[in-house]
Amino acid sequence: MKQLFLILALCISSFTAMANEPVGKISGSVIDGDLEEPIPYATISITDMEGNLVSGNTSSADGTFYIEKIPNGAYMFKVQFMGYKTFSKQIEITKDQSSHNFGTIKLEPDVAMLDGVTVVAERTTIEQRIDRKVINVGKDLTTTGASASEIMNNVPSVNVDQDGNIALRGNSNVRILIDGKPTNMDPAQLLKQIPSTSIKTIELITNPSAKYNPEGMSGIINIVLHKNANDGFNGNLNTGVTIGENTRYNGSLDMNYRKGKFNFYGNFGAQFGDRNNLGRINFTEDNYRQAFDITNRRESYLYKVGVDFYLNDKNTFSFYTNQNHYDGGPLGALRIIYPNNSELNLAQNLNANFNNINSTYNFAYDRKFEKEGHKIIFEVDYNTFEEEENSIFNFEGDTEGFTAYRDHVNGSRENIIANVDYENPLSENSKLEVGAEARLSDTDNDYSTTSDFLNDATYQYKRDIYSFYTTYGQNFEKWSYQVGARLENFSVDAIYNGEKVFNDDYFNIYPSGFLNFTPNETNSYQLSYSRRVDRPGFGQVSPIREISTPRLTVSGNPELDPQFTNSLEFNYTRKFTKKGSLTAGVFFRNINDEISQVFIEDPNEEGSLLLQFDNFEDNNAYGLELGSNYKFTNWWSTNTNFELYSQRLKGVVGTEYLETDNTAWTFRTNHSFKATDKLTFQLFGFYRSKAKNLQMDMDPMYFMNLGGRYTFLDDKATLSLNFNDVFDTQEFSFTNGRPLPQTGRFKGETQNVYIGFSYRFGGGKNRALKRKQRDDNEAEGGGMF
Repeated sequence: MKQLFLILALCISSFTAMANEPVGKISGSVIDGDLEEPIPYATISITDMEGNLVSGNTSSADGTFYIEKIPNGAYMFKVQFMGYKTFSKQIEITKDQSSHNFGTIKLEPDVAMLDGVTVVAERTTIEQRIDRKVINVGKDLTTTGASASEIMNNVPSVNVDQDGNIALRGNSNVRILIDGKPTNMDPAQLLKQIPSTSIKTIELITNPSAKYNPEGMSGIINIVLHKNANDGFNGNLNTGVTIGENTRYNGSLDMNYRKGKFNFYGNFGAQFGDRNNLGRINFTEDNYRQAFDITNRRESYLYKVGVDFYLNDKNTFSFYTNQNHYDGGPLGALRIIYPNNSELNLAQNLNANFNNINSTYNFAYDRKFEKEGHKIIFEVDYNTFEEEENSIFNFEGDTEGFTAYRDHVNGSRENIIANVDYENPLSENSKLEVGAEARLSDTDNDYSTTSDFLNDATYQYKRDIYSFYTTYGQNFEKWSYQVGARLENFSVDAIYNGEKVFNDDYFNIYPSGFLNFTPNETNSYQLSYSRRVDRPGFGQVSPIREISTPRLTVSGNPELDPQFTNSLEFNYTRKFTKKGSLTAGVFFRNINDEISQVFIEDPNEEGSLLLQFDNFEDNNAYGLELGSNYKFTNWWSTNTNFELYSQRLKGVVGTEYLETDNTAWTFRTNHSFKATDKLTFQLFGFYRSKAKNLQMDMDPMYFMNLGGRYTFLDDKATLSLNFNDVFDTQEFSFTNGRPLPQTGRFKGETQNVYIGFSYRFGGGKNRALKRKQRDDNEAEGGGMF
């Protein structure tokens, strides 16, 4: 741990420089002159009379801006935002007039520029906010893959395994949200269904405030989808094809129509095609191996339609529905091969089909009061998930008593979330937030089988959470802080085959705190703390026994307790004027009642394994992260990140309780080369060091992607070409398997060529409803529930 802080201290000291103490400062706010609404991220610049940049900033989410430490002299002050006319004024900083408050600056629309509004940024940028890292997804990132799952390995702090499972800071206990909302779908499957071109931003919230739901030990990944709100009719069309062992297709269409008090918007995305996966596991002591050859079939559709109704300047109503349709599943064989005795060979053929629909219906009412920033938001979100699984298993060779059978599963999950959020800026530099929320969840599974080894079963899991939160924050000239707490009452009932097998009811408090120090415009320091919880997922608690392979049985533990995490984090950000920024941070997590796998030999079947979950002793984890977003020249820019994680692992493997230390690091770098104004090339490299868990020692993994992008038709059309996994090295391999000695490798269909086309049509002045203000958490704090 001392070494981590030493590295961070060296990093900070190398980039922090002393500056002469200027005397002047300016402040004000920027709004739309017609709509009377704040304009966030407007560019504020101060140049000398020769046009050289002296200082600058951007407006915050409420349109306000503040720039200090301006030397004496005469300057040109400008406010600029795409689609609006530039506001400029000459100012002079003297000892007698060192402060300029511009009040409210109303920007007027520039009609000649309306058709030039870019829907998707050219280059991915990264912002470090008080409680999250925001990746603004550009065309350079969307060209790397067709789905959200395929681009996640390009995102700092995020890793994706061979099955599409997501880990944040080396830990898979992460909460996935879409537009700030939880879904009923498996995260790995959900990310494969979302087209990459439908993503606006990816938010990594590693230490959320009390305003958030506290679930997810390593934090939250919030994926924000595009939603236009431009006057008139406009939109964006994206389509692409992935060519490899199989050919896969994807496409999306974003549309918007804004007229008067109504704003209608919609999104449609589709993906279909097959993907091959293989696996090889060698059991060294027993001299046999397992071979997995699976084709995953997928046909998925994403729909989102909604409407905003602006009753007046103070009252806004909004409704949207999100629909995900999926049909597909694995087809292939799992074989057990004895090289020296082929008569013992066994093959399990699998043909599984999953057909599901995930539906969300959301209503929001936003009421603003007279005082700027004083408001109340009421929101109701209803989410359902219905899935039917039909699977066929048959066996060949030495079947060992296995006979062909069928599985049929009807699963349904229902979530209801209702919340009210109240915000009151008590003064110019203080803010109070309070809110309440109810989350009601009901999951049902009806399992039937023709297998002689398994039994029909029903399982119901009901969970209710009622919570109340409050946060209070203050901003000073260089310092800001926010403190808060969330109170939650949690109850759960589990019913297996008509009998209640588990119930629990408890009350918890989840505090959080943030402290920011910004000595000047180029340096920022942040210290934060939060307490979080990992409540067991449905698969971890379901007692229904399932056979994953002929030698592996999986079963849940209904009495599994939640695990709690205390997280402490320190971050530093250094801005390099127009060149970019550097971020550095360290974190420490203390985990109570840690949930871990129990991976043992099945007592009912010699040579087979049983996978379950259980609670273990307290544990600690820590890590270091370094990231740079830098523009070397006008034609070369980069996003480069280094992450180091360490944790002590504990659990039962076989009949033995094990503890082991795991330290692993990841390096990823994305470079963009601008050949001409219309042609850009990309290079992405990824390396993950060797690592270990309780079951195996994992080998290093590395790969490289190449891409190019060409814009035409007045920059409204873009053609992309990407070559993924150039050297075909992206695979997961391991040695020293436990409890049975084994080695193995898993390889997906990663080497492919992606061709994409996008076309932007229409234009207009932006007036987007900020549905969840907690989703736009700026320096004043906050967060989604």
